[in-house]
Amino acid sequence: MGGTAPRGDATRWTTGLRLLAVGLLLLAACLCAGHARAEDGYDLWLRYHPLPAAQAGTYRSHVTQLIAGATTPTQVATRSELLRGLGGLLGQALPVADTASRDGALIIGTPVSSPLIAGLHLDMRALGREGYLIRSVVVNGHAATIIAGNDDIGVLYGAFRFLRLLQTAQPIARLDLRDWPRVKLRVLDHWDNLNGSVERGYAGASIWDWWKLPDWRAPRYTDYARANASIGINGAVLNNVNADPLILTHKYLEKVAALADVFRPYGIRVYLSVRFSAPIEVGGLKTADPLDPQVRRWWRTKADEIYKLIPDFGGFLVKANSEGQPGPQDYGRTHADGANALAAALAPHGGVVMWRAFVYANKPGTDRIKQSYNEFKPLDGKFAANVLLQVKNGPLDFQPREPFNPLFGAMPKTRLIMELQITKEYLGFATHLVYLGPLYQEALSADTMTRGKGSTVAKVVDGTLDGHALTGMAGVANIGADRDWCGSVFNQANWYVFGRLAWNPTLSARAIAEEWVRMTFSNDDAFVKPVVDMMMGSREAAVNYMTPLGLAHLMGHGHHYGPEPWDASGPRADWTPVYFHRADYAGIGFDRTATGSDAVAQYAPPVAREFASLQQIPDKYLLWFHHVPWDYRMRSGHTLWDELVMHYTHGVDAVKQMQRTWSSLKGYVDDERYRQVAAFLAIQLHEAQWWRDACIAYFQSINGLPLPVGYAPPAHSLKYYKSLSFKDVPGYSSW
Repeated sequence: MGGTAPRGDATRWTTGLRLLAVGLLLLAACLCAGHARAEDGYDLWLRYHPLPAAQAGTYRSHVTQLIAGATTPTQVATRSELLRGLGGLLGQALPVADTASRDGALIIGTPVSSPLIAGLHLDMRALGREGYLIRSVVVNGHAATIIAGNDDIGVLYGAFRFLRLLQTAQPIARLDLRDWPRVKLRVLDHWDNLNGSVERGYAGASIWDWWKLPDWRAPRYTDYARANASIGINGAVLNNVNADPLILTHKYLEKVAALADVFRPYGIRVYLSVRFSAPIEVGGLKTADPLDPQVRRWWRTKADEIYKLIPDFGGFLVKANSEGQPGPQDYGRTHADGANALAAALAPHGGVVMWRAFVYANKPGTDRIKQSYNEFKPLDGKFAANVLLQVKNGPLDFQPREPFNPLFGAMPKTRLIMELQITKEYLGFATHLVYLGPLYQEALSADTMTRGKGSTVAKVVDGTLDGHALTGMAGVANIGADRDWCGSVFNQANWYVFGRLAWNPTLSARAIAEEWVRMTFSNDDAFVKPVVDMMMGSREAAVNYMTPLGLAHLMGHGHHYGPEPWDASGPRADWTPVYFHRADYAGIGFDRTATGSDAVAQYAPPVAREFASLQQIPDKYLLWFHHVPWDYRMRSGHTLWDELVMHYTHGVDAVKQMQRTWSSLKGYVDDERYRQVAAFLAIQLHEAQWWRDACIAYFQSINGLPLPVGYAPPAHSLKYYKSLSFKDVPGYSSW
């Protein structure tokens, strides 16, 4: 009030009416908003919004009370999640009871923690520690549902599965479900730096606030753990593989321990990326030679220090002798020597080493994609029992499409962990709608043929092909400090599908997409089907407008934003697009047959024969393995040049269709998320057109051929596209 002159009664009356009118409008908006209320994406797929009244009523008749222990941190987390989820979905708080006193009890626990479950004498031997059973039973004469496991963490996973059933409108009257993870280590790799930046991160700064840790444990850390547990992820590598050695100092280990405390109730172990030369940089030694006794002693002492702070510490992730990182080869040692030295330090504590196979050197005349196989294949069987070799899905570097990595199936005596990229470094960053489920499924279902037909990559990853119990999948995270976690709502689907496929690599990417859509947006089939169709076609659209027919690595140098197929300026040949597409007046593509680099020979003979044959190779891998004349006649009857232009154009047209699909669904989605997706699709269309036009302009400048009839020329000259410069691209780090 201070100093404000009193206003007349009429003015106050008018103001009051206006305020009342605004209040009534706001109230009406709240009452009418329903499923379309504004959302910012923070809840991810754990949106426990009230279900439609009829559906909620049906579920309420089957879930009338909760019987759950709360004597351990994981039990507390499980009960809390169920109360939160069921209360939100069913629209009313669920009473907690000690015994089943009426129909509809939801009973959760293990045979040890729950006498009611123990009394059922369930056979849960096949479930292991992390599996669960959800079953409709009769307890004390009353119909009930149980969520049971051999361990608290299995019960937590079962609780999330039960909530997923309700979120996706599944029947729960007669349940008999049992599930368990097929892969042991299901890990997110965060490429987060200690200064808060994120290499190849497109969702803002790092979520780890190292400055405020260990004293301030932000609530977001718990929500991160909840989200991961809901899809079965059980590990997190907190820092960049291009590691800062400071992470191993006691000051930072105390911060790591604080995060481990938050994650532990949700079954998530923390891991650290370590720099191989850390014994020199933070240990004061003069060498990091893995066979030097002082170095081995330093790693043992450091491991003891870590486990004293973090008893369930997972282990180390190591990038060594790759892209300038130090490693054992600096001392004339092998990768096995280096990995085994660290593994020996961790073994007494149950820790593992995940040693990345992403290595290559700038050797003139050597095909970059062959180098990882050449370095690691001879070391098969030489790694310690607690070492996993972390192998990218393809032999190059997370390109929109690659054939499967030939190391899968080629190292039967070595435990391999598959590395996938969730953050879309080469697929449009955060603003392109590209669902990666089809990419992951394509890699996992690929047949290595190393033990005959059916020797799929998935069977290598889950250990069934070679009899390994220590198995894993790792995903390079797309998580940042943005309110929606991933830079856009649809990017959340890639975090989700990674977790679900890491749990079971044989699941369907389409079925997972449908789950995610129902949990994230709506159960209305009129919305779900077109959105799932859009998602399932989005990856192929991106391949078409970026790198069709087996092309790869056409992006801008360093920042990886946009097309630069003309670039030959990198500090090393195999960082440049011209090295990979090898376009000249005669044709285009990288000859990897026996007449070229012979990379096909790294695959099992049946696969090698298919890839080496122009008659047998799928079109999608053609230019990856063959240098083909521009007038080569494709299976479609078109020339290669015409087919290339058509694919680029089809990619752009597919984005236009995605826009039309999304525009038709406005009434099903809250305005905030609808507008963000619409805006990002507009960006995607603009950049897809840019990719198409720049690549066509460049390749046409080499071959001098006309465009096929009816296909529009590039909007600008090649000189224009070459003039574009980008100095503010997010997510780029020079390490």
